[in-house]
Amino acid sequence: MPTLFTQIIRGEIPGTFVHRDSLSVSFMTINPLTRGHLLVLPIEEIDQWSNMSRDLIAHLFGVAATIGKAQQLAFKCERVGLVIAGFEIPHCHLHLIPTNSMADLNFDRAAKSISTHELESAANQITAAMKELEQGL
Repeated sequence: MPTLFTQIIRGEIPGTFVHRDSLSVSFMTINPLTRGHLLVLPIEEIDQWSNMSRDLIAHLFGVAATIGKAQQLAFKCERVGLVIAGFEIPHCHLHLIPTNSMADLNFDRAAKSISTHELESAANQITAAMKELEQGL
């Protein structure tokens, strides 16, 4: 049975996407720790990051670096935390979390729900910042 993330990637379950290419996708999490918290993951269902090929790891981290710079610009945060936990869903995913302190990385403080409007608004901020960075503004 496909994972929840595969169902989102296929469009069977709604998702608020920020990035998609032939190997990876990025979409907003529905339980964010902070505004702009999103996930970067391979399209292929791979449970643990250490089971990915080196090329795929490099690709995902490259995508994460690009998006992280955009998050930092969009949300004026001190850092963008990157967490690979992997216990929630057996499909490797990188959490990119705009942060101003270690307290922002406490998963016990994740939102229980968030409106689609809030997710789309944060995603739009990130994609606008990505375009701005691409243009070198």
